[in-house]
Amino acid sequence: MTNEYAKHEKGYIQEYQKKGYTANFRFDGDKLINSGSKKKYAPEEIYIVAEHRYEGMSDPSDMSILYVLETDAGEKGTFLLGYGPNTNLEAAEFFKAIPEENCSDKANIDSKK
Repeated sequence: MTNEYAKHEKGYIQEYQKKGYTANFRFDGDKLINSGSKKKYAPEEIYIVAEHRYEGMSDPSDMSILYVLETDAGEKGTFLLGYGPNTNLEAAEFFKAIPEENCSDKANIDSKK
């Protein structure tokens, strides 16, 4: 199924922001940090409620994943993780460490249509 957000991460981010996923998260050391509140999260404190994968236009091996997140403290936001030559391996390992039971597709805007 094709939708109007599929071409660029930015379109998805804007739509999720309209739905209250406004926190911007960054990875530092071994924690995910909300850039606004400065609260730090371990993998078991994070819930992935949707994800969207992208391939690079000029290089299909250059990929990114947009994670739509909720935390155990009720914060909601997004994190864009790039894969390819400049991959942040520690951040990728962090997301792999999120417990499977914390992963769902419950907020996926594609499945809400």
